[in-house]
Amino acid sequence: MEVLDPSVSRDDQPLCINDSLERVNTSQIPADTTSCIKARHTLGFLGFLGFALVYAMRVNLSVAIVSMVNQTAIPHAEDNDTSDVCPKTKPINGTFIPSAGEFAWDEKTQGIILGAFFLGYVTTNVPGGRMAEKMGGKLIYGLGVFLTAVLTVISPFAAYWGLVPFLVVRVAEGFTEGVTFPAMHSMLAHWVPPLERSKFAALVYAGANFGTVISLPVSGWLCSLELWGGWPLAFYLFGGLGLMWYVFWLIFIYDTPSQHTNIDPSEKAYIEASVEKKDDNDDTGVPWLSVFTSLPIWAIAITQCGQSWAFYTLLTELPTYMDKILHLNVQQNAFLSALPYLSAWLVGLCISSFADALLARRLISPLASFKLWNTVASLGPSLSFVGAIWAGCDRMTVMLMLAGLGSLQGAVYAGNQMNHIALAPRYAGTLYGLTNAAANACGFLAPYVIGSIVEGHETLARWHTVFWMAAGINMATNCFYLMFASATEQPWSKGS
Repeated sequence: MEVLDPSVSRDDQPLCINDSLERVNTSQIPADTTSCIKARHTLGFLGFLGFALVYAMRVNLSVAIVSMVNQTAIPHAEDNDTSDVCPKTKPINGTFIPSAGEFAWDEKTQGIILGAFFLGYVTTNVPGGRMAEKMGGKLIYGLGVFLTAVLTVISPFAAYWGLVPFLVVRVAEGFTEGVTFPAMHSMLAHWVPPLERSKFAALVYAGANFGTVISLPVSGWLCSLELWGGWPLAFYLFGGLGLMWYVFWLIFIYDTPSQHTNIDPSEKAYIEASVEKKDDNDDTGVPWLSVFTSLPIWAIAITQCGQSWAFYTLLTELPTYMDKILHLNVQQNAFLSALPYLSAWLVGLCISSFADALLARRLISPLASFKLWNTVASLGPSLSFVGAIWAGCDRMTVMLMLAGLGSLQGAVYAGNQMNHIALAPRYAGTLYGLTNAAANACGFLAPYVIGSIVEGHETLARWHTVFWMAAGINMATNCFYLMFASATEQPWSKGS
C-alpha cells in the first residue's frame, strides 16, 4: 500500500480512489469492465433524463402562463419613463395582440403562482436525502419524478377548477421534485468512483439544463396550437413522458452494485473496491450539531446560495428583461432564453471531464480542484452580468455575454457539487439536501427582491442594479467558500 506523506495536509494530497481519503495505490483496484455499456452508465443516462423531465415540468409554466392569462382583462400601468430605455424595433407583422387566455391573473398573482413551486421544493430536500440513505435512492428518486409527472398532467384541470387548487398542485409538485437531487446524490456515492464523479455528476445533473433548453421552445410552440387549448399540451407532453420514464427506471436501476442482478462482475468489483463501504446495519443518526457547526458545510451552503441567486435571476427574470428592455418578440425570447442553459450544459461536460483528468494524473489536489472550478462557476456568470451592463441595448452582445461567459456556471459540477461526498460520504444525500434547500431558499428570494427594485418601471438603470447585485452576491459567497472549504472527510462522518 502506497501512503503519501502524512506530514502534508490531506486536503492538499491528490485524491485517490478510496472515499475515506486514505491514499492507496490505484494498482490495488481491480480492472473495470471493458463493456461499452456499463451498469453505472445506465444509471447516469436515466438520471439525466429524469432531471431533464423534472426541469421541463418545472419551467413549462413560465411559458404557458403567457397563454393562460387574458392580458386584456387585467389592468396595466403605463410607464412614462422613456429617458432610460432601449429603442423598440418595428414589428414585422403588424401590431402585437395581447394574449386572450382564460384566466384574469394580474402580475402579483402570476408571481405567486410561479413562486408556489419553491414553497414545496425547499421542504423536502433534507428529508429526501435522509430517506434515500435509509430506503434507497432508486425508490425516492423514482417516486419524485413519477409523482411530479402525475401532478403535471393534472395541472390544467386544477387551473380550470380554480386558483387555489392550482396553487396546491404547484406546491405539491415542488414537494415531490424536492427529493430528486439529494436522492441522486446518495446514489452517486454508491455507484461512482471518486475519479469519475465530476464528469459523471456533470452528465447527470446537466439534465436540468437540457430539460430547460427543450422545454422553453417546445412549450412555446405547443401554446401556439389550437388543439386542446394549446397551453395544456405543455403539461400533458412532459408529464406523460415522465410517466413513461418511470417504467424504465423501475426495470433497469438498482440501489447499489451488490443488488444489481445483471451487472458485469468486473464492474461490480471495481466499484466496490473504489467507494467506501457502508455498514447496512449502522443506523447511526445524522450528527446534526456537528453538521450545523461545520464551517466546510457552511462554505458549500453559502456559495450555493450565491450561485442560485444568479441562476434564478436568469431563470425567472431573463425573459422579462428581453421582453421589456430588449423588446424581443415571443419567438426570439423563447429561443434566446434557452441559450445560457444549452451553453452551460455543454461547457459543464467539458470542464468536468478536464477536472477528472487533472485529478487522475495527480496534477491537482481535491481541495484545489473544488476551489478552482467553483471560482470559475461563480466568476463566469458574474462577468456575464457585468458584460450585459456594458453592452446596454446591443441585443447580440448581451446574449453573447449571458450565453458565453454565463456558460461557465457549468463548472459547478466539478466545484462544490461533489464536495459533500468528500466531507461525509455516509451522509452525502442528507448534506446535499440541506445545502440545496438553503440555495433554493436564496434563489426563491431573488425574484421578489428584483421586483422591488424594478417596481414596474422597466429601465436600464434599474436592471443594471439587478445585474450588479447578482454579480456581487455570487462573488462574495465564493470568497467565503475559498476561505473555509475542505476536502477531508469530517470526523463526525466516520461514526463510532
